[in-house]
Amino acid sequence: MSVPGDCERISPILSRVGDKWTVLVILILSEEPKRYNQIRREVENISQRMLTVTLRGLERDGLVMRRVFAEKNPPWVEYSLTELGHTLVEPLLALCKWASTNYLLIEENARNAEATCN
Repeated sequence: MSVPGDCERISPILSRVGDKWTVLVILILSEEPKRYNQIRREVENISQRMLTVTLRGLERDGLVMRRVFAEKNPPWVEYSLTELGHTLVEPLLALCKWASTNYLLIEENARNAEATCN
């Protein structure tokens, strides 16, 4: 089986969407638009810096939209998935299901490989 497309061009995209923080943020935003602190509460153990970096990257790539509500007092920001971002939800859910189904076998294989190396 060959990899579709130009590996050099798709590698950065796969790195972006395969990042654990990206996966979690996309899945959380698939439910509904959320404010920064709502996302931070739902993504356990993410630092403020990492969440900011992740959201900026997703916004830059056109997967997440940032909307400022300046008329609110105080002003606030809401994040939501773009149309492109929504197309990523189904593949990510399939990957999560696969990982959930196979994590015990993968952990066992890793333990066996480690034991063989020692």
